Amino acid sequence: MCGRYVQTSPADALATRFGARLPEGIAWTPRWNVAPGTRAPLVRDDGAGPVLAFLTWGLRPSWAADESGVRPINARAEGMGGKPMFRAALKHRRALVPADGFYEWQVEGRGKTPWLFRLAGGAPFVLAGLWERREVPGAEPLESFAIVTTAANGLVQPVHARMPVLLDTETEALWQRQGPLSAAELERCFAPFDAGAMEAWPVSTWVNAASHEGPRCIEPAR
Repeated sequence: MCGRYVQTSPADALATRFGARLPEGIAWTPRWNVAPGTRAPLVRDDGAGPVLAFLTWGLRPSWAADESGVRPINARAEGMGGKPMFRAALKHRRALVPADGFYEWQVEGRGKTPWLFRLAGGAPFVLAGLWERREVPGAEPLESFAIVTTAANGLVQPVHARMPVLLDTETEALWQRQGPLSAAELERCFAPFDAGAMEAWPVSTWVNAASHEGPRCIEPAR
């Protein structure tokens, strides 16, 4: 799964990177511990091209009866197209979720050790996301997203069996394209990312608290 991640690029840099429009008044404070239930940036196509938007992490489909119940933060790639929670979003509401790293927790006895995973050298990358809009009477629409996960690659697997879907140049273009993707295209997108292009290390349990922020989150555990 993916339950926390890092995203430190400012909004204007993200807009430049993705050739996306940046709505007025939008700003982003660098985050080293993005947690479910908080708002985070993603890039989606609104019909007029890519635009940077800030949505709540934890998917709420348009057909949800109320605000109670499960808000999935992850969408399992396997069989996603047959699940009502994700089926429509997979066809029509895919998004790019920018990130600099993600955390997974390794179970060790009665405890868990957090690990940071990122591209070798720390370059930013893109996660596959799905988004939804739910109309709320008398209020602004609720827009939310989930991160797609797949089987872990050789680097992540010793820590956790799942990892987020990281997109390379080819799959980023596929995922950003409007309309349904073929089974072969989805399979290409969902393939575990090249473990040889990534690096990882254990970090302090200080990151466990969602309220903790700053570069300390990614420092190697002592």
